Amino acid sequence: MEIASRDQGFADILNRMTTSPRLATARLAAVGTAGLGLLTLAGCAGGAADAMVDTSASYADGDYSAEGSYISPAGEQSVKVELTLKDDAVTAVTVTPEADDPQAKGFQQKFAGGISDVIVGKDIDTLDVSRVAGSSLTSGGFTKAIESIKAEALEG
Repeated sequence: MEIASRDQGFADILNRMTTSPRLATARLAAVGTAGLGLLTLAGCAGGAADAMVDTSASYADGDYSAEGSYISPAGEQSVKVELTLKDDAVTAVTVTPEADDPQAKGFQQKFAGGISDVIVGKDIDTLDVSRVAGSSLTSGGFTKAIESIKAEALEG
């Protein structure tokens, strides 16, 4: 009997711990504080990463063109990028699909239709394009073309 009453005592303590309004409030406060802490850290991490972009390079104003390639499920594809720079900012961009594969060409066309809204007005050093209009692979070729354009436009 003594063992059964001890087990019942533990059960009563556990029951009170899980149903006590004061304990429930304390648990919610602890969880909320931990959540806010994580959100704060996540916010700081994003800001720190953004702050680390070096925009000190100076690029010559003008019109530039380059091709970039990437690997799709159908093989190597390429895309042509033409853009205009003014005071290191992109003022105009045109992406010309050059894919051989019909599906890749469709993705490139979607990318070409949406890229202007994403990069025009931004410093060329801050461009970080990973997906535009549902196309994620095309951005690889686009990024390679941008790197070529930056190398060409870089002022001494």
